[in-house]
Amino acid sequence: MKLVEGDLLDQPVEAIVNAWNRNIIPWWLLIPQGVSGAIKRRGGRAPFREVARHGAIPLGGAVATGAGALPFKCIIHVAGIDMLWRASERSIRDSVTSALRVARERGIRSLAMPLIGAGSGGFDEDKVLAIIEDALRGEPDDIDVTVVRFRRARA
Repeated sequence: MKLVEGDLLDQPVEAIVNAWNRNIIPWWLLIPQGVSGAIKRRGGRAPFREVARHGAIPLGGAVATGAGALPFKCIIHVAGIDMLWRASERSIRDSVTSALRVARERGIRSLAMPLIGAGSGGFDEDKVLAIIEDALRGEPDDIDVTVVRFRRARA
């Protein structure tokens, strides 16, 4: 695992992880924030229309969609927050392992993910990082994983 600071959408990887809701609220009713908002602004709405067709995502689950206008092979959407918009250690850990499973199924060799649950999920960034690191320890090292701590580019 590599930790970087910056913008998830600027990482030189094959796929990115989007911390998404459980897909029980229609995407067009949500005001995408964080990673989802950036994907919508830079990549368009197609990934969200596609994820909607998958139906409800179990907490900690993951589904892959196309990347819209973004330069990735796919976007892996993980349900890292519950119905009350809160993350838990379990939802974060399960989201990481689910994202890796989907990446393997798609033949992805490099993946970037945000600090799942740290934004709208309300979880402390350092705790999220520790959970992600621990979850990755239990996984094969066949995928290069970059964890991105969001930081705005300095002007």
